[in-house]
Amino acid sequence: MTHTVFIDGAVGTTGLEIAHRLAPRGEFELLTLDDAQRKSAEARREAYHAADFAVLCLPDEAAIEAVALAEGSRSRIIDASSAHRVAPGWTYGFPELVGRDHVAEASRVSNPGCYPTGFLALLAPLIRHGLLASDWPYTCHAVSGYSGGGKALIERFEADRDIAFRDYGLAMGHKHVPEMQKYAGLAHAPLFAPAVVPAHRGMVVEVPLHLGQMERAAPTDGLRDCLRHFYAGSPVVRLNEETPDELLLRGSARPSDRLELYVFGSKDGTQARLVAMLDNLGKGASGAAVQSLNLMAGLEETAGLVL
Repeated sequence: MTHTVFIDGAVGTTGLEIAHRLAPRGEFELLTLDDAQRKSAEARREAYHAADFAVLCLPDEAAIEAVALAEGSRSRIIDASSAHRVAPGWTYGFPELVGRDHVAEASRVSNPGCYPTGFLALLAPLIRHGLLASDWPYTCHAVSGYSGGGKALIERFEADRDIAFRDYGLAMGHKHVPEMQKYAGLAHAPLFAPAVVPAHRGMVVEVPLHLGQMERAAPTDGLRDCLRHFYAGSPVVRLNEETPDELLLRGSARPSDRLELYVFGSKDGTQARLVAMLDNLGKGASGAAVQSLNLMAGLEETAGLVL
């Protein structure tokens, strides 16, 4: 059976990657609009009503407008923007956390943010199983390749090769924080410190823990065991048993849909660093959308993924 897919915003970074992944696959037929039609509300409405699935690769406001255009259609939607990540009626597209069946049966799926993907993969299972407290004031440090910022940031980094580090979100209230808090089950919004480095793709997300100051925290080995068992059998997410002296984000990194987790601990057991490494355009964006699309279409979860 062939499923028709309309990618609204297929000229952006995420949309292009999704289209590239789906184009050679016989299970899908892409519905495309030419340059004149893709800005036409009527042409887009017709595409939504003709498609089995639609993937929104749009800014938040445009994504909300797109859902209105699709109203009354049979199209099942995956939204890659942040517009619906904590909205009622939408399923969070992180099957390892919310359950594959929930994603497979959903009509509206919101793709997780790239930073929250790493943060939640590390913290949510540990809080869910009572190994860390839900009311602790957590901090998240993260760096990403510049491709996650869209065309404007890509052009800025590639035009100005002197940029070595971009710290941002300094006014707090980053748009990723609500989903980080909600899906980790936190009583307090985490302190989120994102940054961008001069690598096209790739991401490192870290949650430092003062275990010695946390009354209900499990020891490092317990944290590691929990993550190992939680993701046992997952083809995408895995706990890395190694604890190397350094982790490198390389500018030459190739596309990947893997999500690698690490747990580092001090010898005296008072401190730990939870670290996730992923491709911000893979499991952090287009790869996650394809994974959800596979489940929704009743196909093999990893079809078309780079693992």
